[in-house]
Amino acid sequence: MSPEGSSILFDRAPGVDRKRIRAFHARLIHEVTSNAGFDVLVSNDARLHQLNRDFLGHDYPTDVLSFPNADRVPLGEVAISVNRAAAQAADFGHTVNDEIEILMLHGALHLMGMDHETDKGAMARAEKKWRELLALPRALTERTRGKSPARRKSA
Repeated sequence: MSPEGSSILFDRAPGVDRKRIRAFHARLIHEVTSNAGFDVLVSNDARLHQLNRDFLGHDYPTDVLSFPNADRVPLGEVAISVNRAAAQAADFGHTVNDEIEILMLHGALHLMGMDHETDKGAMARAEKKWRELLALPRALTERTRGKSPARRKSA
């Protein structure tokens, strides 16, 4: 169990440093979301594909999904694909755990109401600030600038 009644479920997520990811989740809750909790699912492409299709009508797997204001926790829920995280980590030269942390930060910012598709760079600036403070590699919004939503396939 993570802080503030939030939880992390690792479902079909081999190779993930669960202790590290739980500690990062706790740090995000404390430092970024001002102690507002959120749940996290770390699963595989098949599960993210299903969630993306069922809730957003997009028939493809994606790296991260955010579901604001879930009934159980104050901010909502974030789902992360370990398969996408591993592929993106290889593409960008860092670890799968680094990538899961980047995706969790991105999802948490969405839960806080930010939207990089419509906010004229506000989320990208916030993500960059937090990435630097949390000592993470390049932020997701920094890596995807100029790509269409269909090519980027992240929520």
